[in-house]
Parts: sequence; C-alpha cells; structure tokens
Amino acid sequence: MGIYLLMILIFGASMLVSARFKSKFSKYAQVSSARGLTGREVAELMLSNHGIRDVKVVSAPGQLSDHYNPTTHTVNLSPEVYNGRSVAAAAVAAHECGHAIQHAEAYAFLQMRSSLVPIISVTSRYQMWVLLLGVALLQLFPAVFWLGIAMLALSTLFSFVTLPVEFDASRRALEWLDSSGLASGQAQEYSRDALKWAALTYVVAALGSLATLLYYLGFARNND
Repeated sequence: MGIYLLMILIFGASMLVSARFKSKFSKYAQVSSARGLTGREVAELMLSNHGIRDVKVVSAPGQLSDHYNPTTHTVNLSPEVYNGRSVAAAAVAAHECGHAIQHAEAYAFLQMRSSLVPIISVTSRYQMWVLLLGVALLQLFPAVFWLGIAMLALSTLFSFVTLPVEFDASRRALEWLDSSGLASGQAQEYSRDALKWAALTYVVAALGSLATLLYYLGFARNND
C-alpha cells in the first residue's frame, strides 16, 4: 500500500511542478530583459564569452522544447525563447548554453549521461512492454520480467544522472547572467526562480522512475 501512495503523491507533485513551471515561465516572459536581447542573441553572446565557436544557435519547433544537442553541436531554442526578449527567454537560453559549456569542458556527469543516451533511446521505448510481458510469463520465463526490471533500472539511473547536469547548467547560466549584467537584482531572482522550477521537473521525474522501479521489485519479491 505504501508504494502505491508514494506513486500517487509523486504523480500529483509532477503535475503541480509542471504547471508551476509553465506559470512561472509565462509570468517572466512578460518581463523585459536588461538589454532587450533575444534568446538567440543571449545564447550567442554567452557562447562567445566562453570561447565556444563550433556551436550554432537554432530555432526548434514546439513549446518549451529547448535543448542542447551534443551530437550536432547545436543549442535548440523554442520560438518563444529564440525570438523572446524577456527574462524567461534569457534564462532558458543561458541554461541551454550551460550544457554546451559542460560539453566543451568534458563535464563528467554530462559525459556519463551522453554515454547512456543510445541505450536509453532503445530501452525506454520497450521497457513497459517487456515488463507487462514479463508479468504475464513470470512463472514460466522469469528472465523476461527481470530484463524489464534491468531496463527500468537503466532509465532510473539516467534520470538521476540528469539531475547534476541540469543543476550545474542552471548554476553556470545564473553566474554568467549576473556577471554579464543581463540579469541582476530582481531580474536575477526571476531567472533563478524560473530555472528552479524547471529543475524540479527533473527531480520529480527521477523520483517517479525510482518509485516505479521499487514497485516492480516489490512485485517480484511477492511473487517469488
């Protein structure tokens, strides 16, 4: 019963945090940045200030679809961030550039995360199907169920490795925004608040993955 309650609580927290982050972004998207730069200009300036010349800043479709792609060396910004001239746009753009700087500096957790991506891209698509099949065949072929557990464990590991990557990127972003004069005083607090809620979405995702893993491990123990 305890694990069910935990999963419900984490699901509720996930919905709350996601809604809160979107609300914060919408709020700070109405606050103009210090120098009126677009998210693209903020990203290009931050990369230039860190001596990074081989990363391009491009517009990516979707809402809050912002990410750094280490394979293509691109900072991908959603249209509202790419073209936005707000505190929110500057904070998100700087955060994604934080990942580019991590890549340039061979940040250990980013390297670990990147090494897991090819595996996770496959296992995440099939892990629930393997687990469901494993439950159905538990008495006959328990190895199938344990394969699903192993796939879920990898996803959980990936979620937790992601946390220091995200927190460190936000730290780099905030430090640079402050030192560059693009976000100081109240704007710095707005940026910090927006990035805090963005990071919390990863925290609840990691906890949700862990709770799911514990549930299936408990199921295996009860049916041993």
